[in-house]
Amino acid sequence: MDMRAFNEDVIRRFRAGEEIEGLHRERLLLLTTTGHRTGLRRTAPMMFVRFDGDPLVIASNDGAADHPAWLLNLRADPHATVETPDGDRCEAVAEELSGDERTVEWEDLVAEFPFFAEQQQRAGDRVIPLVRLRTAS
Repeated sequence: MDMRAFNEDVIRRFRAGEEIEGLHRERLLLLTTTGHRTGLRRTAPMMFVRFDGDPLVIASNDGAADHPAWLLNLRADPHATVETPDGDRCEAVAEELSGDERTVEWEDLVAEFPFFAEQQQRAGDRVIPLVRLRTAS
């Protein structure tokens, strides 16, 4: 499967307000970051949950050993644009959860979505980051 073409189709359908076959639209958002090497704006569709009212995204990369590119982009520049299923578009600042806060949220996430435990197992030693997208003031 050509993931780039798949993601482009998801982004197009999401922005058009269309159903996206095989995905739960209400759990998706579009995250636009600045490429840490290229400086170009990059948009990625991804699942999110709410964390204290803010979107929280999971850098699982489907259990790969490497972090997803969008996480590396946010680590270099935490400013991003977030588009949510209700059509809102806002600027946000990324903040990785750590310590007890991450542990509690991870346990809640795995309880609701057990496939994340499988992805963590596949990721090996890489701890899957959880990233809160705080709305910029």
